[in-house]
Amino acid sequence: MQIGPRYKICRRLGDRVFSKCQTTKFTVSGTDKKTVSKKGRRGASEYGQQLLEKQKARYAYGVSEKQFSNYVKNARSLKGGNPTLELFKQLESRLDNIVFRLGLVNSRLSARQVVSHGHILVNGRKTTIPSTAIRRGDVIQIRPGSREIGPFRTLAERAKDYTAPDWLIYDIDKNEGLIKGEPVYGQSEANLKFGSILEYYSRV
Repeated sequence: MQIGPRYKICRRLGDRVFSKCQTTKFTVSGTDKKTVSKKGRRGASEYGQQLLEKQKARYAYGVSEKQFSNYVKNARSLKGGNPTLELFKQLESRLDNIVFRLGLVNSRLSARQVVSHGHILVNGRKTTIPSTAIRRGDVIQIRPGSREIGPFRTLAERAKDYTAPDWLIYDIDKNEGLIKGEPVYGQSEANLKFGSILEYYSRV
């Protein structure tokens, strides 16, 4: 998925969309524009707010419109399931998101890059598709030959201050991440309103 200027997108959708926007630099750069932005959102229609929530989630997870629409269809098609929870689980279970949640990199964009470049193993096999669905019991590793390149060089230091979600475990000494459960809705990405997203797709 191609993404445009991140600061511009964050001003339109909110600073939680990209980690790059959760900085003092972003706050200072947007000081003069906050008043206009808030005024514009106040008068937004219900449909407009739902569209906004959809765009926030799509950009946050780095998913194309076609992919996102398919996730929604799948979430709705499961009999007896909770569509809101199922949509959340599908997005959180993407390989690029898992790499990010384990703390191996600082952003989903970096996660997509390291996966695409073949630096990540799933159950011992190289996997280069960021959207690969990861399941409970799967093991994620950095390819041995990649541990000293790019963002992985500082992993040991960053890991001291990072706590992965409860459904994930990463053992830096073993270079091994384990998916021990299912994503817990509300534990992460609490700023995204998945119910509103489903309502948006019911109207289009």
